[in-house]
Amino acid sequence: MNKTKVAILGAGFISDIHLECYHRFIPEAEVVAVYARNRNKAQAFAEKHHIAQHYDNFEKAIVESGCDVVDICLPNFLHAKATLLAAAAGKHVIIEKPLAITLEEADAMIAACQQNNVKLMYAEELCFAPKYERARRLVQEGAVGEIYMLKNSEKHSGPHSDWFYDVNLSGGGVLMDMGCHALGWFRWMLGNARVSSVYATMNTVLHQGRTLGEDNSVVIVEFENKVTCIAEDSWAKHGGMDDRSEIYGTGGVIYADLFMGNSAVTYSKNGYGYAMEKADTTQGWSFTVFEEVFNQGYPHELKHFIECVREDKTPVVTGEDGRAVLEIIYAAYASAGSGKKVTLPFAPQVKKPIDLWLNPVATE
Repeated sequence: MNKTKVAILGAGFISDIHLECYHRFIPEAEVVAVYARNRNKAQAFAEKHHIAQHYDNFEKAIVESGCDVVDICLPNFLHAKATLLAAAAGKHVIIEKPLAITLEEADAMIAACQQNNVKLMYAEELCFAPKYERARRLVQEGAVGEIYMLKNSEKHSGPHSDWFYDVNLSGGGVLMDMGCHALGWFRWMLGNARVSSVYATMNTVLHQGRTLGEDNSVVIVEFENKVTCIAEDSWAKHGGMDDRSEIYGTGGVIYADLFMGNSAVTYSKNGYGYAMEKADTTQGWSFTVFEEVFNQGYPHELKHFIECVREDKTPVVTGEDGRAVLEIIYAAYASAGSGKKVTLPFAPQVKKPIDLWLNPVATE
């Protein structure tokens, strides 16, 4: 069977991760093209990864590259446009988080993929991270009894790229960037149970001069099955990436993390190259990660989607799941803005979720 041809849209940090996954773990796929808004960056990325075609126009990358799959690793504000173009061209779509900036965009993306009979997968890697998946299977085996609380935290000192800090391009701050992971994982753990209410608090503690968005947030999600979930996310935590989950049940507890528990504790007087994502120094004590991409679940999610395309199967994480996460994000911003608990369903008419926090009176 011929290889499934992939065009990657984007040439930043996450695109490097996806390329590593395709090259090392997914021999049945071939990356045939890359797009970047800057042509020189696209060319440099293509040369670095031995990709035959590069573009600075993503419509041409989608239509002319001969790809079967469009892998969207673009800034948030381009997610909808790229998905609609890909669907219209008959290309299957896997898209990095968040699904879109607005619920209207999300609905249009889902509808376009359905109408054009192409697959749409929301790339939530926490649903594929080996350690977290092992924890989920333990729960399914009854190891901890009935779940009554889940917690997830993801924290570091801030994103790699400037666009994350511009709320007009990103739609929000750390909640849009990283809180979506926790919300997606909660739903995954609970079999996509319905959310009954959301309460959130957030502020900007480190990057006040750089963004209007929040860089520290706490979100409490109550599900209809009476499970309480807590998401803690921060761009204000120094020392590199920290991602950990806690599962509390009536018969036990599980603690798991993706970075410090998957590292070699290292002391270096002079420092060295790369320790872990977002670590700003390697002098002194550090946590040197190994198989970082594998442990985060990226190869597993991409391989799963390629399998879905090749075998005509439905992805386990869909566009509808991405939309459900986005609705919770809207409710969280509204809660932080009003200081009140918000019940779901929730679909206010605002341009960006963060507007509900920045200007709560105007968006009630």
